[in-house]
Amino acid sequence: MSQIQGEEVASAYDQWSRTYESVENATRDLAARVLRQQPLDLRDRDVLEIGCGTGLNTRYLAEHSREVVAIDFSAGMLAQARANISSPNVRFVQCDIQVRWPVADASVDLVVCMLVLEHVANVDHVFKQASRVLRSGGEFFVAELHPFKQLQGTQARFTQVDSGNLVKVQAFIHEFSDYVNASIQHGFQLVRVDEWRDEKEEKTTLPRLLSLHVRLSQQ
Repeated sequence: MSQIQGEEVASAYDQWSRTYESVENATRDLAARVLRQQPLDLRDRDVLEIGCGTGLNTRYLAEHSREVVAIDFSAGMLAQARANISSPNVRFVQCDIQVRWPVADASVDLVVCMLVLEHVANVDHVFKQASRVLRSGGEFFVAELHPFKQLQGTQARFTQVDSGNLVKVQAFIHEFSDYVNASIQHGFQLVRVDEWRDEKEEKTTLPRLLSLHVRLSQQ
């Protein structure tokens, strides 16, 4: 992702931050439920959340872990997150995750990435950075719009408050194999993969989300 492309995504989320939590969003809500259903051991762990948005999931992570560093590229989203969350164990940082993350090597136990990677051209970089910042045996949990949905033309979108125009946020299609191969390349072992549909949807319906749970090999 070039700097210009990244700035386009950040600008879109700056606009979306005004209504992100107040409008209906089945993908956002399902992702939140998915995270809370995971058997992630958060107790006494240091967590890095990349793409924290308005802090919808940050609060949950902070309530169950020792410390959370929550990063996002959008100043608007971070402003909402800071207004929503005042927990002393949360630190918000503005950062483009397509560059080196402002986190020390081997300093966190868990990296969480929710609905972010569709906006990232180079997912390999994200897995490389996750591997760098995680301690030995640390875990990386990802939940993303399912590739099948992407192939159908689904992508993050919102309606502008002032104009009423529909805005589609720049997105890149990633195959499931892209995530798995990036994991293997950077020293992760597969823990679990799940596909998620909206509540009460039949198996014949395409899943909305894909989640991937991997663990860094013990060193």
